[in-house]
Amino acid sequence: MTAHAHPHFSAWRVLLPIGLGTALSLMGDTAMYAVLPTHTAVAGVSLASVGILLSANRWIRLLLNGPAGLAYDRWPRRRLFVAAMFVGAISTALYAFTQGFWPLLVGRLLWGLAWSGIWVGGNTIILDVTTESDRGHWTGLYQLSFYLGSAVGFATSGLLTDRLGYHGALSVATGVTFLGALIAFFFLPETRGVKKDEGRRMKDDTAFVPTPSGFGGGGAARRDSRNSATLLYSVNRFVGAGVISATLGLLIQQRWGEVRLGGGSPIGVATLSGVMLGSSTLISMIAAPVAGHWSDRAGRWRVAAGGLALGILGLGLLALGNPAVILLGVPLTAIAGGSNQSLATASLGDHSMEEQRGLSLGWMHTFGDLTSAIAPPLVYGVLPLIGLPGIYLATAGLTAAMLLWAVRLAQVPGQS
Repeated sequence: MTAHAHPHFSAWRVLLPIGLGTALSLMGDTAMYAVLPTHTAVAGVSLASVGILLSANRWIRLLLNGPAGLAYDRWPRRRLFVAAMFVGAISTALYAFTQGFWPLLVGRLLWGLAWSGIWVGGNTIILDVTTESDRGHWTGLYQLSFYLGSAVGFATSGLLTDRLGYHGALSVATGVTFLGALIAFFFLPETRGVKKDEGRRMKDDTAFVPTPSGFGGGGAARRDSRNSATLLYSVNRFVGAGVISATLGLLIQQRWGEVRLGGGSPIGVATLSGVMLGSSTLISMIAAPVAGHWSDRAGRWRVAAGGLALGILGLGLLALGNPAVILLGVPLTAIAGGSNQSLATASLGDHSMEEQRGLSLGWMHTFGDLTSAIAPPLVYGVLPLIGLPGIYLATAGLTAAMLLWAVRLAQVPGQS
């Protein structure tokens, strides 16, 4: 990062408050994924409603991501981001201090509103202070904060639930999310209009980009590039945030149950599930900035293709279901998830005009939320028919189709 690229302040001054705030905001949401499927009685809900509750926040974001992106394009970023952080904290308080389907549904819908503001806004803010030459690097670092928050949330929520109980653990999560909101309030600067993009200027809408896959020139080429980035993000969300997050705890329960270490006290399923999800998220946390950094040099789609190939292998291992291969399969899917989430965002930023980045991100997250919202009810709906192995194999097939598209794009001038 060169000193002249960001005359008002360094990217670190932006990344630290939004990264830390984003990480802490995820405590309540990750707790729901880690413990709700195995604590339905104390939460006052039925097992059949778990899929609805875990996906409700994503369904509401289908309506909210686009407006959130428009808002970030038109109004000060800081004000919107901080407000979203506080709404997220309120949603976690509802998980902690209420019981039953309807209060939890309201909490999940509020979290959907909050996350539209946090994630669309945070990525827009990062794009404000990066150029095409360093966007993969800084976008990957911001994705790191997402995965760090998820990893800590998954691991600690399971542990806290086994020690403090369901409501006690969520009370702790409430305090953590409010802390994240306060950090953003006190330390996040305004970035709207801080600089113009210094990468590829993209001013010539008539410039021709020759491709074997139908990409046109100028504006059409940028639109097709954004669509491809959105497709990658959507498949990635379906696999990771949808299928794996919603089923890994069930897979562990079916294949392992409780585990005893050295003949001591048993490790609860909630703790084991949380640790496994947390470990995979830590791996994604490392993969995101590494892949982003590589893509600044090797090309976005070349690096994405490698991650997708690892994801296919990991899903195949999960389908086998043996405890030993699960331990290998989960990290492989985590590498794919972390790398491609950051690469999709960086690619979208490369091919979006500065004044339309918020809206472009809003649409990308809308489609990503659609696929991840479809996944949990779809998985639980077909589970009695094909079982977990069938679910993982079908998901591997979808990932393979995305890999073929990524390989094709990697050969296209201006896309690789």
